[in-house]
Amino acid sequence: MRILTGIQSSNIPHLGNILGAISPALQLAKTSKQPSLFFIADLHALTSKPNTTQHTHFIHANVAAWLACGLDINKDILYRQSHLPQVCELAWYLNCLTPYNELTKAHAFKEKSQNLPQVNLGLFTYPVLMAADILLYQPTHIPVGTDQLQHIEMARDLAKRFNQQYSNIFTLPKAYLKPHNATLPGTDGRKMSKSYHNTLSPFWPEKDLYNTIKAIPTASTPLAKPQNPDTCPIFNLYKCLASQAETTTMREKYLAGGYGYMRAKKALFELIITKFATQRATFNRYMQDPQTLQTILANGQERAQAIAQPNLQAVRQALYPTTSPT
Repeated sequence: MRILTGIQSSNIPHLGNILGAISPALQLAKTSKQPSLFFIADLHALTSKPNTTQHTHFIHANVAAWLACGLDINKDILYRQSHLPQVCELAWYLNCLTPYNELTKAHAFKEKSQNLPQVNLGLFTYPVLMAADILLYQPTHIPVGTDQLQHIEMARDLAKRFNQQYSNIFTLPKAYLKPHNATLPGTDGRKMSKSYHNTLSPFWPEKDLYNTIKAIPTASTPLAKPQNPDTCPIFNLYKCLASQAETTTMREKYLAGGYGYMRAKKALFELIITKFATQRATFNRYMQDPQTLQTILANGQERAQAIAQPNLQAVRQALYPTTSPT
């Protein structure tokens, strides 16, 4: 079993990234004897045109977040996507096997297809680069959220297509979903997503985290009357983080009436700060030491290269069988 997954470095990892991808991936990695591969998807992040200085900060924040959540750098591999150029070469080969119509059905494109000037070519071909990210390292399991299942299927289809047309090289990866995995709601009730600007991150400074929670819109139900917890974004976030007993208690407070939304917001803030206290301390320590972060990435790059290069050479040999691989 070989595990691989990545997080886009377009911002500081949020709760959806942590609960939906990072934590399940690290738990799964503990069951594998092989090194697992985790990468900072900084090429994918360019589709959102980040500020250069800001992007460097976000890359460091993503590395620090993986480490804070428990990544074992002595066993597993953490690397920066853009520093493995083999992925771009493989993406081109896969582009040449991908029908245009398949890409028009991809979620990211469909969401923005009503306003095509917002769609750059990188966003349009995003699924092919993601397929290259996966297939280059021959993983067997890809920990993802439910919103990424389509991309895993596209990677599998491309692997089958290449194997049938050229040579049986690629392993067919499987999506790994955390048991009972549900999409984490954002501050507006939709899926938590950087593109929706509705995220919460336990790694934000306390003031920024509290102010964001305080600004979550709520219903206009009078304070004395019972509140509906199931339609409240505060409660729906709280129950994703709290124990069953804490969730039950919070639900009872909503239904009893007299429990204001500001009290619920404070409870959510305190829960995040308490639950992620150790991770926050580790994250902040690493963010003060960018040289260590760079060293970890350089080591991960070297180890990832050792896996990627032979696989790419096999692809080249399949495409150009009369040419010796370099």
